[in-house]
Amino acid sequence: MMNNALAVLHIPHASSIIPPEERNNIVLSDEALQQELLQITDWFTDDLFTSGRDDCVALRFPVSRLVLDPERFEDDEKEEMAKKGMGVIYTRSSLGAVLRHSSVADRERERLLDCYYRLHHRCLNQLVADILETHHKALVIDCHSFPKAPLLYENDQRPERADICIGTDNLHTPDWLCDLLLAAFQQRKYTVAVNRPFAGAIIPSNYYTKNVAVSGVMIELRRDLYMDEKTGRRHAGYAALKQALDGVINDLLQAFRVREVADA
Repeated sequence: MMNNALAVLHIPHASSIIPPEERNNIVLSDEALQQELLQITDWFTDDLFTSGRDDCVALRFPVSRLVLDPERFEDDEKEEMAKKGMGVIYTRSSLGAVLRHSSVADRERERLLDCYYRLHHRCLNQLVADILETHHKALVIDCHSFPKAPLLYENDQRPERADICIGTDNLHTPDWLCDLLLAAFQQRKYTVAVNRPFAGAIIPSNYYTKNVAVSGVMIELRRDLYMDEKTGRRHAGYAALKQALDGVINDLLQAFRVREVADA
């Protein structure tokens, strides 16, 4: 990791890869699975949020969230989406169809957690530890996208959705950081909402509620800004959004670099 890195770009839902051994446990037809992937994947976020800059290091989850969702709590008792069959290991699709049988999810749970979830979170914790060792503070930018129209499983079903959603954590997202992002996107003519339609930001488990030197924020992009949601293809707005996002992240990291931890 480059010593100049101040932030981790956490990219959990960009992959559409389902390894053959995991596909065997998913009961959707090939056609239904492709449609589910089209709706549930945060397409192109691994490219949109990255631009070769040396002040960030990217951590991309390597497989689809349909295999396992690294942003859920490991314990379903703590995860509100588990009651919808969309905890760390999904048993239901975004439409409520059976994705994998509960008995299979239970049997495969420890293997999946060891293979994907725990490994990913060890990497996230280590990246943040390395940044803290060098800079005594670290920022995690949680990188997502969301559909223009709410999917059936989503808690927020309000039809009006801003271009950009900023997600915050009560302890780990300082007010100045949220305010800066709001202004930066608005200056670039994007509409912005905070914690709507999605709320929160991932903080590595080793630091969550324990170390405010670790800050976090979520940035969600409405997909119709950059792609055709029916085909999954990029459209003409892609380059402009990527350029704007690079400028916003640059503004954020310049400000974060000069801030003292006490300002958080």
